[in-house]
Amino acid sequence: MSTPLRHGWTTGACATAATTAAYTALLTGAFPDPVEIALPKGQRPAFALARERLADGEATAAVVKDAGDDPDVTHGALISATVRPGLPGSGVTFLAGPGVGTVTKPGLPLDVGEPAVNPVPRRMMREHVAEVAARCGGTGDVVVEISVEGGEELARRTWNPRLGILGGLSILGTTGIVVPYSCSAWIDSIRRGVDVARAAGRTHVAGCTGSTSERVAAELYGLPEDALLDMGDFAGAVLKYLRRHPVPRLTVAGGIGKLSKLADGHLDLHSGRSQVNPDLLAGLVQGAGGDPALAERVRVANTALHALRLCQEAGLPLGDLVAERALRTAREVLRGAPVEADVVVIDRSGVIVGRAGVQGESRAGVQGETGQSRHRSAE
Repeated sequence: MSTPLRHGWTTGACATAATTAAYTALLTGAFPDPVEIALPKGQRPAFALARERLADGEATAAVVKDAGDDPDVTHGALISATVRPGLPGSGVTFLAGPGVGTVTKPGLPLDVGEPAVNPVPRRMMREHVAEVAARCGGTGDVVVEISVEGGEELARRTWNPRLGILGGLSILGTTGIVVPYSCSAWIDSIRRGVDVARAAGRTHVAGCTGSTSERVAAELYGLPEDALLDMGDFAGAVLKYLRRHPVPRLTVAGGIGKLSKLADGHLDLHSGRSQVNPDLLAGLVQGAGGDPALAERVRVANTALHALRLCQEAGLPLGDLVAERALRTAREVLRGAPVEADVVVIDRSGVIVGRAGVQGESRAGVQGETGQSRHRSAE
């Protein structure tokens, strides 16, 4: 019998717990350990303190983030809160300590210059500060400095640099709970990427499945970094968000395998949640007038790339056919939103093998070495 995957806690929940413990110690001289907090949906988890320090005029508490069974980049990170008295009537003021980023671009739910502590974690911390103040005789006027040990290095493995969040991680979370493999942080980063591109006035963005397709799209269209969306497997997240928050032009770029799945109507392109459909590829060959024997060889091919090679040898543009069908899926999801879409299909070396939706442009391939993957996929 399989064991259910274990849930974890967001950075926002950990920062709230650390803030609650630190402010309690500042007012009473004693750290509650474990410290209990209330999450937005009513759960009341307790957090053990990994570090505590009480000095003249300030208190620091730290919690080790437990992401449960989710492969979260911040799992095991030490999240600290230092609380000091603030000016009378100032309420709660947030500062970015070491390892927490600062917002430098518009388009995010925080003003430029603000520490990257997202709105829901801010609200949670304010509510808990008010609760501690009422219980322990404080004013609730405090400065809260959040830090993440090693956060600047960890942030290089996230979207933060591209989103203009510099110097460290973001303090995230809307429920306080990390659901294993929900990939909610990745999808949220896609949405924030669209927001930043729109705020920067970009009229053309590219959703790319990996570093090679990202490089190809950037070179093909001269796109700046903040117009490149690290889509990964989440084509649906890009298309659905652009349906509600349109940008005039979208390029979807990726390898023949992943875009064959999009062509088959799949919006999650992960190998564990969708598979290449050889019957679809064989049908595309037949529909294009390909030899029946070729269609059968495509049907039993080992991979989509193998099928592509078979068709290239026969002079049949399977890459274009996949691009056209993937473009149909994209347009269906966009549902008439004012977004002009096109699709670029590449092979593993970054050569363009198929395009659709591009008017007045040739299909001359963009070639080059495969880039070093910074993301989930190299395509």
